Amino acid sequence: MPTTRKTSTKRKFAAGKLALLVATRKGLWLLRGDHTRRAWKINGPHFLGQIINHAVLDPRDKRTLLVSASTGHLGPTMFRPTDAGRTFKEVPKPPAFPKVEANEKGDQGRSVGHTFWLTPAHANEPNVWYAGTSPQGLFRSEDGGETWAPFSMINDDPQYRQWMGTIQDGTPDGPKLHSIIVDPRDPKHMYFGMSGGGVHETRDGGVSWKVMIDGMDVVEGFGFDPKQPTFHDPHCLRMCPSNPDRIYQQNHCGIYRIDRPSDTWVRIGKSMSKKVGDIGFPLVLHPRNDNTAWVFPMDGTQVWPRVSPDGKPAVYVTRNGGNTWQKQNTGMPKSQGWWTVKRQAMCGDACDPVGLYFGTSSGEVWMSRDEGKKWACIARHLPEIYAVEVAAL
Repeated sequence: MPTTRKTSTKRKFAAGKLALLVATRKGLWLLRGDHTRRAWKINGPHFLGQIINHAVLDPRDKRTLLVSASTGHLGPTMFRPTDAGRTFKEVPKPPAFPKVEANEKGDQGRSVGHTFWLTPAHANEPNVWYAGTSPQGLFRSEDGGETWAPFSMINDDPQYRQWMGTIQDGTPDGPKLHSIIVDPRDPKHMYFGMSGGGVHETRDGGVSWKVMIDGMDVVEGFGFDPKQPTFHDPHCLRMCPSNPDRIYQQNHCGIYRIDRPSDTWVRIGKSMSKKVGDIGFPLVLHPRNDNTAWVFPMDGTQVWPRVSPDGKPAVYVTRNGGNTWQKQNTGMPKSQGWWTVKRQAMCGDACDPVGLYFGTSSGEVWMSRDEGKKWACIARHLPEIYAVEVAAL
């Protein structure tokens, strides 16, 4: 097992200037915080009326901002700022599957419903980005997000197409390729997850991929074969910034951890309270301690209501790699809080103590300045929140 890496608590990481990029069902909002993270100024809406699936500021240059949007009847697209974010320009070639001639059945191939996930590439590839789409597709840009092309072989590989299922497979808003992770030690080493379709890894820059589903459970009662990737539904994957050999996963069937070079996931969510369970969507990792992770559990029973269990919202934290979990709900409603927090709608900053942020489907943004001990609402009455990303300015 890899050695746990910790940073001395004597070192303090000041907040500096932070911004939250809040992607919603009806536009994009920006929340700018001061160095104390106590005062936040809200700016927006941008792209009012458009579905914003994800917005990410490139940490490599702190200037390039990509915004993935679905523009109603005009379809999916992407925007970049042209003057420090005051105005945006639509990119000329967003992610799209190649057009194909209709076959004898009349099928004309797939079309991108929306670009769901954006990931800046390795620090040594300053203009490269990756994108995951719905239905599942993997794309790459080499010019800062201006133009995109299919990446690797998975988009049209018959085996991957079988694992991907169809856009009617039950995943809300369609199946998705997400959690694109680039190893900071090696730009050719990457991971991604598919909902559904399992977890996959490449060590040769996408020439070949390996399925990583050992140890993961599948939904019981339907006769699903756990050896088949198509029945696995990872919701969110995160690589520990302080230890790239450790990856956490929030799955449709629990919370997992893997320590490479092992290929077997360990279900660490079984130590959660049985009344709460270990089902959910988002996952946040501590930037300097690979034993610390936060999740936001949701009710995954019966018809899968996807809300806080019993209407009592809470974040849960582990500080020992998943052996135990503690509830963190000070400041949140004690009852009648039927929140839904989506897989991209929770994040953390790199300050000390770490700041945590999440957005709800009811349009509220909540934050904690002390690693989850106390929570406060810093924005409300927004549209349904799809994603929240923190940016160091």
